Amino acid sequence: MEFTLSDEQQAVRRMVADFVDREIVPHATAWDRAEQVDLSVVKKLADLGILGIGIPEEHGGSGGDHLTYCLVLEELGRGDSSVRGIVSVSLGLVAKSINSYGSADQKAEWLPRLCSGDALACFALTEPDTGSDAGSLATRATRVAGGWRLDGAKMFITNGTWAQVALVFARTGGPGPKGVSAFLVPTDSPGLRIEEIHGKLGLRGQATASLTFEGVTVPESALVGAEGQGFKIAMAALAKGRMSLAAGCVGIIQGCLDAAVSYARQREQFGRPIAGFQLVQQLIADISVEADAARLLTWRVADLIDRGAPFATESSTAKLFASEAAVRAANAALQVFGGYGYIDEYPVGKYLRDARVTTVYEGTSQIQKLIIGRALTGVSAFV
Repeated sequence: MEFTLSDEQQAVRRMVADFVDREIVPHATAWDRAEQVDLSVVKKLADLGILGIGIPEEHGGSGGDHLTYCLVLEELGRGDSSVRGIVSVSLGLVAKSINSYGSADQKAEWLPRLCSGDALACFALTEPDTGSDAGSLATRATRVAGGWRLDGAKMFITNGTWAQVALVFARTGGPGPKGVSAFLVPTDSPGLRIEEIHGKLGLRGQATASLTFEGVTVPESALVGAEGQGFKIAMAALAKGRMSLAAGCVGIIQGCLDAAVSYARQREQFGRPIAGFQLVQQLIADISVEADAARLLTWRVADLIDRGAPFATESSTAKLFASEAAVRAANAALQVFGGYGYIDEYPVGKYLRDARVTTVYEGTSQIQKLIIGRALTGVSAFV
């Protein structure tokens, strides 16, 4: 499969790369140490149209196709995965779900605010006891006069303390996936307690939180799609979300490659640059090959989506390969840097810490293998 970027796509890529080098890279280490991204970056992302990619202009978006979206996330992943996560979740998982499944009123209320950066969103699916088994959610939504009452807890929620609205998945019916529904819940709702999670290995600048719902009431109009459609909405969002996560991983790999090549040219040992040593070149070559492979697998998913073709298995393939490759690339880049790679004055240690979680969230590597295996054999390994 051959990809030729349009002039417009190349222009967007250059624009975002320049933005990343100017507004993100110089601050990434400080944000990591402080465990807090400067949220002024949100409005800057919005001003470039990044928070509205793929959302129709009539709803405040900037349009654009999925390959353009991948190009943007590659550059953000190269700069700081904590910033990339803001876009992947608020836009990719939530705004695009509202655009696909929301009512006209929900679109009118939330999409312009999310695209303009006046609001952020979080995707409240994972629970303390429910990660990979998303069909077994314990958070419950019970019908009350005029709407619904939510009780339960969510865990590891990206953007949790920054978001103005949460797309919450809760059980409205019996056990299993068919009993799950989706709701848009303002984060200032009485009874909703949000607590930030600190001490993470990576993605330190990103707000990750637990959400506790104690008698949170929402009107009937908060229901997204039909009752019992929540699991379908979540899985559709994650199928595309795996593409965006893979694109972010491509950015990590590219960042590792750029850093390793630059350092190897400058660092001298035994009287010459280490770039001239065969085993250093092997490390760099491995990173380069995996960057190309991960990028093409990810772009294939974008192409399938834009053509209206099935893409879920290919998205799992891209996510599996790119996330695991990002860990390998960061590990190899750290080896090129030697001892200097182990301190945060240089970027590769952060790349390694940020890459590690990508093999876990939005579906572990093991879950991706089961999805791929089911597609190949026609037999499900899921209970």
